[in-house]
Amino acid sequence: MMRQLFVLLSLSILLSGSHINIKKEYFSALNTQNSSAVIEMRYFGSNNFLGRQVQGYKAPICYLSNEATSALKKVEIALKKEQLRLVIFDCYRPQRAVDDFVLWAKKLNDTKMKDIYYPQVQKKDLFKEGYIAARSGHSRGSTIDLSISTLDMGTPFDYFDPRSHTMSPKVTPAQLKNRLYLKKVMEDNGFKNYPKEWWHYTLKNEPFPKKYFDFVIE
Repeated sequence: MMRQLFVLLSLSILLSGSHINIKKEYFSALNTQNSSAVIEMRYFGSNNFLGRQVQGYKAPICYLSNEATSALKKVEIALKKEQLRLVIFDCYRPQRAVDDFVLWAKKLNDTKMKDIYYPQVQKKDLFKEGYIAARSGHSRGSTIDLSISTLDMGTPFDYFDPRSHTMSPKVTPAQLKNRLYLKKVMEDNGFKNYPKEWWHYTLKNEPFPKKYFDFVIE
């Protein structure tokens, strides 16, 4: 019991301390893991629903908890057997980036990306419809947004619309089959899907289920 208490206390001190130590000890950069994935990191550039670089993204690096990284490597191995590979859109997301989303959503006159990412939704309804929130599982370090290269999933990443729901009846049978294939390979390796976003997966046994990190991606 004393040993467990000591471990928990040590971890608590570390999590409340240096972001550098947290990143070094508990996170891995997929870019350095000999990954076969195409790493796009959409929020580092302007190809996203804001149309600009997001706060906290100073490099196109996919950070994930060590546990999530290990599980994702198993997904890559499974896909490689089928001559397929992942496309990564987002991984760990600093809390300051989530805050940036919230501030952007409140600026109702900034709609330059509406036709691409939310053509059927009024910007004033993004909070009410659940597309923007003050907290994100991505900030816990074990959630990832991804697809499979060359497979048509029916909507773009971050498309704010019911058609993006994993089981949407509004996509073609072939597109639904592709989504279900992604879902199966992810679930077989320890991830669970968010039903309203076909691209969104979280490690079932995530190591930091209640901790929201804010170290910069650099």
